[in-house]
Amino acid sequence: MIDPLACLLMAVGLVAVDAAARPGVLAARRPRSAGGLAVLIGAGAALLGVLVAVMGAWVPAAVLVVLLGAALTLVSNIKRDVLGEPLVFTDLALVGAVFQHPQFYLSALRPWHVAALILGGATLGAVVLLLATGDLSARLYGLGLAGLGLLWLKAATGHAVWRPLAADPDLERDVRTHGLVAILLVYWRLWKQQDAPQSPPRLPVAGEVDALLIVIQCESFADPQDLFGAGEPALPGLAAARAQAWRAGRLAVPGFGAYTMRTEFGVLFGLPESALGLHRFDPFLTAANAAGWALPNRLERAAWTSTFVHPHDMRFYGRDRLMPAAGFDRIVGEDAFPAPTAAEGRYVTDAAVCDGLLALAGEAAGRHFLYAVTIENHGPWSAGGAGGAGNKAEYLRLLANSDAMLARLLAELPRLRRPVTLCFFGDHRPSIPAVSLPGGDRHTPFVIVRFDADGNAIPAADPAQTLTPAELHGEILAALGSGDGQGS
Repeated sequence: MIDPLACLLMAVGLVAVDAAARPGVLAARRPRSAGGLAVLIGAGAALLGVLVAVMGAWVPAAVLVVLLGAALTLVSNIKRDVLGEPLVFTDLALVGAVFQHPQFYLSALRPWHVAALILGGATLGAVVLLLATGDLSARLYGLGLAGLGLLWLKAATGHAVWRPLAADPDLERDVRTHGLVAILLVYWRLWKQQDAPQSPPRLPVAGEVDALLIVIQCESFADPQDLFGAGEPALPGLAAARAQAWRAGRLAVPGFGAYTMRTEFGVLFGLPESALGLHRFDPFLTAANAAGWALPNRLERAAWTSTFVHPHDMRFYGRDRLMPAAGFDRIVGEDAFPAPTAAEGRYVTDAAVCDGLLALAGEAAGRHFLYAVTIENHGPWSAGGAGGAGNKAEYLRLLANSDAMLARLLAELPRLRRPVTLCFFGDHRPSIPAVSLPGGDRHTPFVIVRFDADGNAIPAADPAQTLTPAELHGEILAALGSGDGQGS
């Protein structure tokens, strides 16, 4: 029969560890909602049944369920400390990327984080191996409990009370109200039911004859005066770009320290978060369904060719499949660039990307669009020394390389003697322990500089503004459209 003690142990333990998932119940000064607790208990019952069916032992399986819940809470709290938000269901899509590119993720963890995860994993394995029994009846009852738990879970996550969250998700608010496990499962179910935005009919933008559009998404690029205070020296390339910009200002990016694809999607596809619902957490998962919104497809296809440049593995975030669907005619990946030297760092340098962009621009005939994603200034920033001061120094060293790329483009592009629109922006601020932490402002700089066919910058009367990535998409099209009388 089903062991009531094990079920009680599982329920009490899960409620306790889920309550510790931040924002937790102590900070909120109220328990999780009844609906959230119903989802949590349903998930726990289903998992308990599965583990009993595997182990043939009730109490050890209940302990294992609680340990797994505690591990989930620990990972979520670590993520919130580093990136400013709890775990979200779309993070599960990145599990494969953790093994393909572990340096992106493990480098953000502190030694005690790694030790706790390793110890926790070893404990879980030991519980399964050492405490399993040959009790066949327990296994059969476990399968029955798993079935009941899944039915309960389906009913609990399908309740109409959750539907408003699909249109107005707020991860911090919803985890505080309903709990981590409930929001992981409810968000996932609502996401599966949500339709992708349909592309409205819009006139394609032609732009000027022989126009060149270059958009650069620069890794962790931020104004050091915004990050560390007014006493930091200004970036000369950024200052020069602002001085001659057609548009410039703050980009209100939707993430901190990571989630490049959120900013990238907004600029490339032009869809605001309000139109995305739950797709906003990882819009690349369903971006192919909104391909008609992408910049290459918003340009007059008969007149323009488009190239996507990223000196990294194009399988990351599925760019190898997504970018052709978005209308890019050519994909240029890491194989096209020289490998960095030991002194340069672990990633292809911004100087090498700049060389590649200028070569592509010089050989491009007719109207051409180049979108580039840089990677040199990706963390961790530890090569400059131990501790916060060394990390900051290393970040600023690499930031200067990004700024030098911008300065060189400003000097070289006018010499092409063709209409050029250059858009340059930071994808997110860096997450640097003890130096740059989540909370507070998230904005990064953006500039749009336009050169006419004689190489002269086209100024604007009032270029400074604050834009979302989707609004920056519109400004890019407006810059092209103003050259031939077409709007965006």
